[in-house]
Amino acid sequence: MRIIAILEGISLLVLVFIAVPLKYGFGDPAMVKMMGPVHGSLFLLFLFNTLSVGVEQNWKFRQTTWKVLLACIVPFGTFYIDRKILSRL
Repeated sequence: MRIIAILEGISLLVLVFIAVPLKYGFGDPAMVKMMGPVHGSLFLLFLFNTLSVGVEQNWKFRQTTWKVLLACIVPFGTFYIDRKILSRL
């Protein structure tokens, strides 16, 4: 799960800081077309994996699961949640 969280965060970094500037600064949308679906897939994989691990590990929703789910919605939150919650599990 930690690997998926880190990959999701990295894909967002690439999308925001490389692909989008290439698209709007240089008129080259190829990287956005490639990274958009990759980031979206990793995002969904992280959501489903969080719910699956939460059930398997008997996480209390109010203490852990909702924080991890919220982290993937907040930009770059997966890096924070990896350090604060997932590294302790």
